[in-house]
Order: sequence, then C-alpha cells, then structure tokens
Amino acid sequence: MNKVRIGIIGLGFIGCRHAESIANGAITGAELTAVCDSNPDKEQWVKENLGENVRLFTDVDQFLASNIIDGVMIATPHPFHTELAIRAFKHGLHVLVEKPAGVYTKEVRLMNEAAAASGKVFSMMFNQRLNPLYIKLRDMIASGELGEIKRTTWIITNWFRAQSYYDQAGWRATWGGEGGGVLINQDPHQLDLWQWVIGMMPKRVRAFCHFGKHHNIEVEDDVTAYVEYENGATGTFVTSTGEAPGTNRLEINGDRGKVVMEDEKITFWRLSVPTSEFSLTFKGSGFQQPECQKIDVPIEGEINEYNWGGIIQNWVDAIAKGTELIAPGEEGIKSLMLSNAMLLSTWIDNWVNLPINEELFYEQLQAKIQNSKAVV
Repeated sequence: MNKVRIGIIGLGFIGCRHAESIANGAITGAELTAVCDSNPDKEQWVKENLGENVRLFTDVDQFLASNIIDGVMIATPHPFHTELAIRAFKHGLHVLVEKPAGVYTKEVRLMNEAAAASGKVFSMMFNQRLNPLYIKLRDMIASGELGEIKRTTWIITNWFRAQSYYDQAGWRATWGGEGGGVLINQDPHQLDLWQWVIGMMPKRVRAFCHFGKHHNIEVEDDVTAYVEYENGATGTFVTSTGEAPGTNRLEINGDRGKVVMEDEKITFWRLSVPTSEFSLTFKGSGFQQPECQKIDVPIEGEINEYNWGGIIQNWVDAIAKGTELIAPGEEGIKSLMLSNAMLLSTWIDNWVNLPINEELFYEQLQAKIQNSKAVV
C-alpha cells in the first residue's frame, strides 16, 4: 500500500497539532491530504502551515466523499465524535477518534457497530497507554506479580481550573455544550487506564458527584466514586478541578503486596508470603505481618505525557501492515461507561450495575441538556 492518505476534522488546538505533525513527516507511511473545519478563516493558516497540497473543506459531506483520503482523524469537540465517526465508516474510511469516545454509551455503541460493519481500522487517542509507567504497572499485574487484586485507589486531583477557564466559552462546562465536567473533559485517560492497567471493569458503582461545588458551572467538578469488582476487590476514584496542589496517586493492593505510582515513579512493596497464606499459617500473636521488601521499580523508555504521534503511527501501521492496535476504538466505551455510571449513580442516588441502563442515563442526560445554559 502507498502512503495512507489522512484527513482531519476539526482544526482546534489538538487538530492543528496533529495536522502539523503529519504534514511535517513525523508519521512514517502517512501523508496529510485534507482537513475539514467549519471556519473558512482557517484557509490562510492551512496554506502557511500545511502547504499548498493539503485541501481545506468546510463541508463534512464533501470532505468524506472527496476520494482523497483513506483515514479520518476526528478532533472536534466530543459531542460530535460519534456522529462523525459513523458517517466516516459509512464512506468506507478508517477512523481515529480523540478522547473521549462520546458523551453517552448509547451513541458509542452505535459507533462501535458501524465500525464492525465497515471492517475498517478503528482506534482511540488513548496515548497514555504508551506511557511506560502504565505499561509497567499493567505487566506487573498481568504477570501475577501482585497476586489477586484486592483494592485500587486513584486520587487524580491535579486538574485545578480557575473560573476564568470556564468563562472562556459559553459551551464549556455545560450539559448542552460538553455533556459533563471533570469526568468527561479531564479524566477520560485515567478512567481508561484504570480498567486497562488492572484488566477488569467493576461490576457496580456508587458515586457522589458534586455539581458546581468549586466553580460557577452546571456540571461536576468534584467526584468520589466507590466500585466493586467481580472477584470481591473494591476501588475508589477521587477527582476534582477545585483542589491545589493536586495529587496524582494510583495505589493497587494485591495478595502479594502493594504498588504505588506517584511523581512519575513506581514503588513496589513486595511481600515474602502472600497475605492469604500468611493469615492462615502464622501462629504468633496475630499482630505480625509478612516480611516486606520495598523496591523502586525500573522504568524502560521515556515518560512522554503527549505521545500522540505514537498512537497515530500505530493506527497508520494497522491500516498499512495489519499491526495490532494499542488502543482499539471499540474499547473507548469502557471509560465512558465508568463516567456515565458515576453520574447516573449520583442522579438516582443509588448503586448502578455495569453495564449501565443506557436508556435511563440518556433520559437523565437529556433532561439536563434541556435546562442547560450552553451557548454553542
């Protein structure tokens, strides 16, 4: 196959970054042939930064039917991700979607069905799956080094935002404009990594979302969630845009010890004897615990928070060579399922089983959108 011809929908900050990267030859085996944005004023920017050979479209249908692209990257605001992806699949195009997959799982499920029917390569921009910290954590758990998981705790509160951030645009932090707050705007990567690293989704969720607790906004800016897993393990997820200094600490407790990721390093407290075995066999006073060794886990590779190019390269290689995807698009529904479940649990003030009742969530969300003050 010759170079994969790529088109990008959405020339905001991230769309422009991707466009420049591909146009400058950063992605092997790819060429940027077209971009699409509803703002015709982007024409001069395209000529100056992407070159004369990249065509600008202001109409999505013309862009998708242009026959000058093989794959589409969708970098629009997230409420438009699923609709545009479905339209691209119907035109026989490969698709890479920015996070999150969408606003609610009901629409994302339709996107996944369209992807499967098309037979095209579908990927999500979960670039943090390339972060060697999370790769190492995942390998440790998958290998059984930590034993059976007992508890997961992620405190991710280093998202502080001043009110001025939300005041920049009328759509920001509104139900009508974004469909949510910190969970859908700041946390999609962490919610994806939470289930990807440990290799399982919860069976049910109980969450307490606070709406406009720290800011004058409609949506959630402070969340504490508790989850239960099929194997009996439990977990907590705490996030906020109203705390400073914030914390990013992931702690995973297993039968063979505890691993903590914080400050771009991993520490493993390895037990000499699994807790389950020690508890049954130790005959002392009962206050004793297994001998423990503290280990600073070595990390291979550069810690790059913005490795967008790695996901784009993987997607292009999957199209051209059949390379296995790092972030299959169909998996985007998992992180969204978690955020939808947290919101729904708060709205109905009860536990929510997974998979969630998608119709109920959709009805609740639409009621919020109807009363939203969004200016789109």
